[in-house]
Amino acid sequence: EVGPRPRSVAFLPDGSRAYVPAENGALVAVIDARRLVRLKTIDLGQGMRPMGLALSPDGKSLFVSTGRSRMVLFVDTATDAVVGSIEAGDRPWGIAVSADGRTVYTANGPSNDVSVIDVASRTVTKKIPVGDGPWGIVAVTRR
Repeated sequence: EVGPRPRSVAFLPDGSRAYVPAENGALVAVIDARRLVRLKTIDLGQGMRPMGLALSPDGKSLFVSTGRSRMVLFVDTATDAVVGSIEAGDRPWGIAVSADGRTVYTANGPSNDVSVIDVASRTVTKKIPVGDGPWGIVAVTRR
């Protein structure tokens, strides 16, 4: 069991743990990916509607988009505790992190844009118009 209306999954780089958001439960389930058992849940607080997840490349930070709640939550994976938040935009659904872990991007459906978030300062540095109803997003590094 991971909670009502699971929306996505993210794995630590070593594959040991998986995180699954429960949109209608205001929580993220933490799963032992090797034994396939739930270890615990991270309570995100009343009114949070977790949708998408992205892990930093080093696996130390989990970023959670919250759709109707407008927020991106920052979770420390060593403690599985919420350590910060920022209002990202109008219903941030999809979420991605840059290869260097310094930037988070959210696809904001109703406002038809992508928010660019600086992880260190936890600020939205830019909003990029992208067209009607973006749902998902992927960060790609060009070489």
